[in-house]
Amino acid sequence: MAGEKNGKRGRACVVVLGDIGRSPRMQYHALSLARQASFEVDIVAYGGSEPHSALLENKYINIYKMKQWPTIPPTLPKIFKPLELLIKPLLQFFMLLWVLCFKIAAPDVFLVQNPPSIPTLIAVKWASWLSGSVFIIDWHNFGYTLLALSLGRNSRFVALYHWFERYYGKMANGSLCVTRAMQQELAQNWSIKASVLYDQPPEFFHPATLEEKHKNSEKGIRTQDEDFGILLEAAVMYDRRVSTILGEEDKFVEEEVVWNEMWSGKKYLYPRLLFVITGKGPEKQKFEEKIKRLRFKRFAFRTMWLSAEDYPLLLGSADLGVCLHTSSSGLDLPMKVVDMFGCGLPELVTVEKNGLLFSSPSELADKLLHLFKGFPDACDTLKCLRNGALETGSLARWDVEWEEKAKPLISEVISQNAE
Repeated sequence: MAGEKNGKRGRACVVVLGDIGRSPRMQYHALSLARQASFEVDIVAYGGSEPHSALLENKYINIYKMKQWPTIPPTLPKIFKPLELLIKPLLQFFMLLWVLCFKIAAPDVFLVQNPPSIPTLIAVKWASWLSGSVFIIDWHNFGYTLLALSLGRNSRFVALYHWFERYYGKMANGSLCVTRAMQQELAQNWSIKASVLYDQPPEFFHPATLEEKHKNSEKGIRTQDEDFGILLEAAVMYDRRVSTILGEEDKFVEEEVVWNEMWSGKKYLYPRLLFVITGKGPEKQKFEEKIKRLRFKRFAFRTMWLSAEDYPLLLGSADLGVCLHTSSSGLDLPMKVVDMFGCGLPELVTVEKNGLLFSSPSELADKLLHLFKGFPDACDTLKCLRNGALETGSLARWDVEWEEKAKPLISEVISQNAE
């Protein structure tokens, strides 16, 4: 076993400079380190969202929550922005270094999420020097490309961030990454050798049973929001196109009337669609106000914040998954896609096998019309995609992928460090 020393468990530290409850891949790493590699695991991260109960119930996993950096008011004059970009990472660096060096026992291996790169990679590398530990980076994306979204590619801060990310990235003892394209980018332009550890759904992502669907529908869940403008535009188009196809007047119908018709057994050639938007976001109220102004006839939206245990149940209860992810680097893949595959949800991403692609609201509206015509009985394309998603999700699971890709790398770098 990778973490055993003379019959005793070794130690691993998983570092996330973010909300651990919203970092599923790092939660899965911690579980695999404890279950599959026999490590005592310390997670150093921010709090906020509750992690999966499997972490909380595992006696070999300890979570150390750091204090969050205070939220900067949006009214702060822009002249102070450069000062914030300098002071914030400096304070985070000392706080993280203190925890890694004095609050937890020295580990055999640090496993750190990137991004964010600054100050995380610097603090973890320094801590690994001081403790004689090895240091592995799990590359989810590139931090400098995310910073460039707000500051622009030509910003000096972005260039400096890129330099630090590349410099300290090369100093790691080992690297994992999420896609083959990212592996090639790291090798060719960063001189970093990385092993590809594909995101795979863990065992608790599966199509929900009828009983689970009923239980899930009865739960009261907190709300959230993201910028889903493309989905709202597609909803407007879906409404109008169905009205045109059926020769109906394009006018608003009270929601109560529609639901009463559905409960009475009235059949619809094109069904009413309920979209559940999950996660956390600061603009929930604006999003919900916009939905009310649009007054949809065949669309309903619900914004929900789900616990780590309820999220797989929701996916397993749905008929379709829609991902609006845009990558800052063009090299990463959102974890939600493989979660959807694990639950047998067609996801609008891979053409004709397990999903469909779209690049505009109009295309998304067309896909929805095609998939849901005649729902639930006469929608063969949707059923075919669902079967393809189930097949994709069943080809590999997280524990199998981790055993083959991550565990050997961790064992190798620890052994090299001991020599």
